[in-house]
Amino acid sequence: MGMLGTLMRHPDEIPPLLKLKIAAMQAQRAIPNDPNLAFCYRMLTRVSRSFSIVIQQLRPELRDAICVFYLVLRGLDTIEDDMAIPIEIKVPILKTFHKHIYDPSWKFICGEKNYKELMNKFELVSNAFLNLEEGYQSVIAEMTDRMGNGMAKFIESEVITVDDYDEYCHYVAGLVGLGLSRLFHASGLEEFQPDDLSNSMGLFLQKTNIIRDYLEDINEIPAPRMFWPHEIWGKFGTKLEDFKHEDNSENAVKCLNAMITNALAHAIDCLRYMEAIEDEDNLRFCAIPQIMAIATLAECYNNINVFRGVVKIRRGITAKIMQMRSMDDVHGAFFDFSKKIARKIDDKDPSARATRKHIENIMEHCELHFPEPRVFSIEQETGMDFLLILVVLMLVGLMMYMLYNNW
Repeated sequence: MGMLGTLMRHPDEIPPLLKLKIAAMQAQRAIPNDPNLAFCYRMLTRVSRSFSIVIQQLRPELRDAICVFYLVLRGLDTIEDDMAIPIEIKVPILKTFHKHIYDPSWKFICGEKNYKELMNKFELVSNAFLNLEEGYQSVIAEMTDRMGNGMAKFIESEVITVDDYDEYCHYVAGLVGLGLSRLFHASGLEEFQPDDLSNSMGLFLQKTNIIRDYLEDINEIPAPRMFWPHEIWGKFGTKLEDFKHEDNSENAVKCLNAMITNALAHAIDCLRYMEAIEDEDNLRFCAIPQIMAIATLAECYNNINVFRGVVKIRRGITAKIMQMRSMDDVHGAFFDFSKKIARKIDDKDPSARATRKHIENIMEHCELHFPEPRVFSIEQETGMDFLLILVVLMLVGLMMYMLYNNW
């Protein structure tokens, strides 16, 4: 029954789903009059719908700076990801990209679909960047410089050790965490956060994406993208691409669990970073992606489907996560998703002891700060009669809302 069957089992997710739909529509309509920023926000809704919703919660000046920062780094990432660009062309562009953002006349076409349009009209992003306050420009340019040079380094070398893996993830995501912390401080809304915590915020997200995107990356044409460190996967196979074959399923899952265990090591740092955020809007902006990450790890853990297709969080869970507003919510969600992982740990798995230790630490941390953390109720199921009543009420409410706003 697909989506309908899911809603029958989880009718409590209907209100969050409707709220998410409304928020997505509002994000598409909340386009500034400035043509450069208008392009940036329209593009943002295309390349990351969830991010475009969350960013709307921020104060206007900071929101514009982070939107531009995100798209500048998306441009850089598009160049790195395009495997059709020869290395001798790609590397110099990555190293000098931070200079090109100051030049609206510069153009380099690459990527596909929305990313190709982003690069084709990148002068609009440059114009928006140049209209930001110098303090914001300085942060964005510095992080773009450091990221581009880091990407260039790993274009020409492989991710062999776990240290290599951490270094690569620092360049492509940890620097995003550092940049956001500096933008928050430049806005006057937050104190400086320690670099190690800012870095962990990025690493937790990036490692989750690398784990989830195994199949997409390994099947990339014309050449695979391989970010899993040999130090981990080499314990379970001779070729990283072999894990997608059914006869290697047992070792593939062992490798997957080892990768997830490595990612979980950053969770406590992420919680400490978020606990220090003072502004509620900034907390929500930071917390939602982190909760999505641990929810994704909980879905991927011990799940062979990571090597067969795309593993995603149930859409209703995503909608509930988007409603998170406080550290009570954050601790409750981290506790609940950690508990879900704990139930899936197989004592025979080579990483089981380390995995369980990380999970226990996360849960203890949440209980320490909030003795009775708010339960996220990820497994809640109720009856169909309640569903039918709720659907009618929500649909009527949605129709009234749409009529009231002249949709």
